[in-house]
Amino acid sequence: MACLLQREVVWEVWDNFQKQTFRNRCYICTDRGRLMLNIPIRHVGGTTGRQRYREVEPDNSYPWQRQHWRTLETAYRSAPFFEYYEAELRPLFETAPQSLLEWNLESTILLCDLLGIPFPEQVSWDFQESPTGVTDGRHLVLAKGSPDPNQPPYHQVFEDRHGFIPGVSTLDLLFNEGPAALDYIQNLKISVGA
Repeated sequence: MACLLQREVVWEVWDNFQKQTFRNRCYICTDRGRLMLNIPIRHVGGTTGRQRYREVEPDNSYPWQRQHWRTLETAYRSAPFFEYYEAELRPLFETAPQSLLEWNLESTILLCDLLGIPFPEQVSWDFQESPTGVTDGRHLVLAKGSPDPNQPPYHQVFEDRHGFIPGVSTLDLLFNEGPAALDYIQNLKISVGA
């Protein structure tokens, strides 16, 4: 979200879907620590085993939306701002999206709206392995690796049990800090690359 606020962003929609990225997962804080929420996807298989990100469909035969919402309720019901945002967020988890890209864009549009951040609407026209004239931030979707240890702490519901847990979803920041989340994001130092 800090990148959306602090940089010009063009959404990559023509590359191949990669496993273990933030495109179909995020982390939240629970009473047991950091927990991953994962959107199951339909694998196309075939001879190459690859599919474009824009063609990836969530596996809606499993009620992942309901499970994710219940997990969010359990984890954040006691957060200071959960009830403030609950009515606007719940509909995201009540419909079965036809495409992962569609769900990601809709959820990002909603988060931008709730935070007061303009949503960048520009998408890529084709795939460029090494784009020129722009900063390539595609590595930001990779979920492997450790969260930034220098992320400034903010209040979290279960910090008395686990301390501050960095690298979690913007939902955690929103539920815990409410309107102050925008200031936090504006002041967050990000390193996108060259």
